[in-house]
Amino acid sequence: MKKIYGVIGDPIEHSLSPIMHNAAFRKLGINGVYHAFRVSSENVASAILGAKALDFGGLNVTIPLKERALDVADADPIAKKIGAVNTLDFKDEIIGYNTDGIGAKRALEKHNIDVADKSVLILGSGGAARAIAFQFAQDGATLVIANRTLFRAVGLAREVRAMGEGDAIGIGLEDLPPLIKKADILVNSTSVGMLPYTDKTLVTSDQMHPGLVVFDVVYNPLETRLLREAKKAGAIAIDGVDMLVHQGAESFKIWTSQNAPIDVMGDAVRCALRC
Repeated sequence: MKKIYGVIGDPIEHSLSPIMHNAAFRKLGINGVYHAFRVSSENVASAILGAKALDFGGLNVTIPLKERALDVADADPIAKKIGAVNTLDFKDEIIGYNTDGIGAKRALEKHNIDVADKSVLILGSGGAARAIAFQFAQDGATLVIANRTLFRAVGLAREVRAMGEGDAIGIGLEDLPPLIKKADILVNSTSVGMLPYTDKTLVTSDQMHPGLVVFDVVYNPLETRLLREAKKAGAIAIDGVDMLVHQGAESFKIWTSQNAPIDVMGDAVRCALRC
C-alpha cells in the first residue's frame, strides 16, 4: 500500500514540497506519495491526529502552524528548544522535529558562507526565525532579530541568550536601517515577498551595502523582490530553494531512514519555478 506524506499550512498553495518529495520517492523507488493540505490554526490538532490515525508516513508543518504543532507532538530536544516543529513522524508516537536550522546552515555552506563570528540580522521571529536563530547562535554568530512586534523580537533574543547560545538583541523594524549597514548577513525568515505578494520587501537596495549576504527563505518566487534589491546593491543574493531542499532532506531521512537524493530534489524545485 502506498504510504501518504504531506505538508500542512495556511496558505499552502505555494508549496513545492510535493514536487520535491515525490521526485525523491520516484528516484529511490519508494512507494509513497506527498500532498499539500491547507489547515487552519484552529484545526492543527485535529489534522495531525487524523494523519496519525490514517497511518500517514509523516508530515511537514509550515507557516503559521509550526508553533501550534508543539501542542500535539512530543518534541525532540532541538524542536523543544526552538519552540517550533516543522517535521512530524508517526512511526510510534507523534514525534516532532525541527530541521529548519540545519537546512539554513547547509544552504549557506553551499555558497561557502560560514556564520561564525559574523553579524547576522534576522527578519522575523516565527518558527523559521527561531530555528535559524538558535542554529546560527550555536555556530558562533552575533544576532540582531528584527520584528514588526518588538516584544517578540526581544523575547526570542532573550531566549537565545538564556540558552547560552551566544549574543543576541531584539529590535523593531523601524530600527533596521543603521543595523543593516553593520550586518554581514541578512536573513528574511518572514513570508514577505511570497506569492502572490511579490512586490513586497522589508529592505531595499539603498539600505544595503556591497558584499552583504542576503538570504531569503522564501523560495516562491525563486527571485523575490528582496533578492532583486540585493543584486542592485551589489550584495550576494541567495534564494530559499537550498534551505527548502536541505530541511526537506532531513525530514525525508527521519521518515524513511534513507539519505535523500538532494540534487534530484533541488532540480525538481528549480524546474517547477522556472519551467
